[in-house]
Amino acid sequence: MTKMFISDLHLEEDRPDIAEIFIKFMQKEAVKAQALYILGDLFEAWIGDDDLTLFNQKMINTLKQATSSGLPIYLTHGNRDFLLGKTFLKATGCQLLKDEEVILINQIPTLLLHGDTLCTEDINYLKFRKKARSFWFKKLVLLKSLKKRREMARQYREKSKMHTSTTPDYIMDVTQSAVINVMKKHTVQHLIHGHTHREAIHSFSLNQQDATRTVLGAWHSEGSALICKENGKKELIHISS
Repeated sequence: MTKMFISDLHLEEDRPDIAEIFIKFMQKEAVKAQALYILGDLFEAWIGDDDLTLFNQKMINTLKQATSSGLPIYLTHGNRDFLLGKTFLKATGCQLLKDEEVILINQIPTLLLHGDTLCTEDINYLKFRKKARSFWFKKLVLLKSLKKRREMARQYREKSKMHTSTTPDYIMDVTQSAVINVMKKHTVQHLIHGHTHREAIHSFSLNQQDATRTVLGAWHSEGSALICKENGKKELIHISS
């Protein structure tokens, strides 16, 4: 059986085309896998588990249908959906991963994470991330009305677009030193992450051994997934409507 990995879908009501590709993927492709891993930013913005719009409920039902059929789905928080909580997990049947999680793929230890913590040159973002992930910040945000949270999310997206458009690419990409440090920390030779939207499989040497860093693609105009097969082969695929 294969394991599948996706990230950075950025699902939102304004992109029904991507939502339909996701539903098709879940019903036709993901159910064939041994497990599905969603490595952050499933949603463009998740402002709390109480935000049960028709669109959000449809995505929840899609995930629940898959887990009810026997597919284990694991997910990690991204920078856009770190407010996904226990109510969402219960409703979907998904299981939450740690920010840094090691799993076995064909008996080979592999580190999974969203990828934003590897962008160590993006100092302003990392400062915001530290504040936003704190218990009290999240608690204070969730105490606000849905209307206020939607406005906060809109403002955050605008700031994010401005930051992306004015910041050099190398600052928003991962640094190799951060990659090496986290892989040494977990004693792994293989890493899978998302966040940067720069789909690729990078090969390099670590501890005088072959190592790989696989970057998952974002769902801009089509879907993207990594398939890890039982024979050890890795394949990045694209999913269209």
